[in-house]
Amino acid sequence: MIETDRDLRAVEATLFASDQPMTVEQIRSYVGDSVDVAAALTHLSEHYEGRGIELVRRGKTWHFQTAADLAHLLRREREESRKLSRAAVETLAIIAYHEPVSRAEIEAIRGVQISKGTLDVLMEAGWVRPAGRREVPGRPLLFATTPNFLTHFGLTSRKDLPGIADLKAAGLLDPIDSAISEMLFTGEESDAELAIDENNA
Repeated sequence: MIETDRDLRAVEATLFASDQPMTVEQIRSYVGDSVDVAAALTHLSEHYEGRGIELVRRGKTWHFQTAADLAHLLRREREESRKLSRAAVETLAIIAYHEPVSRAEIEAIRGVQISKGTLDVLMEAGWVRPAGRREVPGRPLLFATTPNFLTHFGLTSRKDLPGIADLKAAGLLDPIDSAISEMLFTGEESDAELAIDENNA
């Protein structure tokens, strides 16, 4: 039982006190190497399933959050939503499916240049971040999604992103969208992408 298991309680308390999502390594630095943090997290996520608060994983990090079906009870005021431009949506999709990706690669997929403001909007939203530079002539800056991107869209990892068949089945693609999506989804993953997915596994 969680009420009497010291290790589980230690992991629970560490996560509860943190104002930021935490990785297994970060939790271990508080509770000690003798604690099986991964097993504790699995047990805790099952323990909190269906309750008012839930323990969720976003990428490599874990945090407590209000259950999605109860979030409306805690909202005192609704923030004004900001609609992304089509260019921003397309750019975000390209980054999410192909990260890490450079501006030139984004433009090659979209077929048009993107303004600096488009990437600025996505970074201000906390969904996109600089991800180093590609080791080729010119060393172009690379872009990738953030843990906030996963949290906002309710994804555990990028593997949960819908495929083109899912989007078509849901009726979310018009003919122009389908053509763009074909460019997004076709082609094999780069060595860099495969390395990132292996590291995230």
